[in-house]
Amino acid sequence: MAVAKYPVIWLQGAGCSGCSISVLNAVSPRIQNLLLDELVPGHQLNLMFHATIMAGQGEPVIEVLKDTEKNRKGGYILVVEGAIPTAEGGVYGSIGERSGKHLTVQQSVEELGKNAMLAIALGTCAAYGGIPAAKPNPTACKPVMTVFDEKGIETPVVNIPGCPTHPDWFIGTVSVILFSGAQALDLDQLGRPRLFFGQLIHENCPRRADFDKGKFAQKLGEPGCLYKLGCKGHYTYADCPVRQWNNGVSWCVKAGSPCLGCVEPEFPDGTSPMYEKITLEDMIWSQK
Repeated sequence: MAVAKYPVIWLQGAGCSGCSISVLNAVSPRIQNLLLDELVPGHQLNLMFHATIMAGQGEPVIEVLKDTEKNRKGGYILVVEGAIPTAEGGVYGSIGERSGKHLTVQQSVEELGKNAMLAIALGTCAAYGGIPAAKPNPTACKPVMTVFDEKGIETPVVNIPGCPTHPDWFIGTVSVILFSGAQALDLDQLGRPRLFFGQLIHENCPRRADFDKGKFAQKLGEPGCLYKLGCKGHYTYADCPVRQWNNGVSWCVKAGSPCLGCVEPEFPDGTSPMYEKITLEDMIWSQK
């Protein structure tokens, strides 16, 4: 049976490469299964470009971008990791050179975004701006959806936030796309798959009983709900308490830290100070 291959162009903008590291540490399936095997029977990813892990460099790999954009229109997936610097024509983010000039992240996202079948904004920086777009944001970093909207690019965007994103969130989303098509994804109002971002952290938190009883920790390391120590789980949507991290070993609250709300668009400006109690009104005011 013929295997349908989906080319993937993975661009990295303003960020720390943490989402790449997280996804590369996927356990089930492992990253080699994701890239070399049929993740879904009859369907396989084909990673064409990823600056951090690919062996190629220089002009030949830049030509891969150009070839994919022109010859595979509507047939490839664009993954964007990191925010997109837009100040001064995008000069603060470059992925290489083309014809002796800087090929900026902004230019690449716009050009490749127009002809992609789908764009995945991977991580909070790509989805909402994240830390690179925090005030004062001198490089005018913007998320993928904003850049697309400003340029009139109609390619669908799926946001998979997280700082970093959980590997299961990415692999699970891609699996749904390969198995049933992008239209099968049930997205919330922020463009996130409800499969992973459909419930509040608070609803599944093991310290929820402490909250209900009014038992609050007064300092880190104490038992009790971490609400007074800055936990953002009461308005953060993610399945961290159920899925956990590092192959189900632990997650923020289990490790003694309050949830920092890293999958929400207000992170980090609107969720700071991170270890102090903060209300929704505080978040709204911080964004003004």
